[in-house]
Amino acid sequence: MSIRKPHPRAKSLRKEMPPAEQKLWARLRRKQLGGFRFRRQHTIGPYIADFACIEARVVIELDGYQHGADDGARDRTRDAFIEGKGWAVVRFWNNDVYKNIDGVLETIFDACEHSRRALEIERSNIDEHS
Repeated sequence: MSIRKPHPRAKSLRKEMPPAEQKLWARLRRKQLGGFRFRRQHTIGPYIADFACIEARVVIELDGYQHGADDGARDRTRDAFIEGKGWAVVRFWNNDVYKNIDGVLETIFDACEHSRRALEIERSNIDEHS
């Protein structure tokens, strides 16, 4: 089992969360969403995920205006890397958090439930064949 090495910038990013991240974190922290535990600024390879649910292997990313600057190429590269490590990536625009926080939370919950069930099935299949 490898030990996760935090990205050098992760701690400062946790201290300087943008308003949309603060709003979402207020609703994700302390297992408020279906008992799922989330981490802020979680390191996955060279990337820092805004939020991550370890047990469901789901990454939540919030995007502001700057994410459209390169036509999404950086986000696609980043998502491909993270998904290649076995994580699901769910993205929202900051405006979604401000205007429809309940819809955002429902989507996150559904993604976590779906991913957790898929992981349980995968683990049970491995156990059966061991």
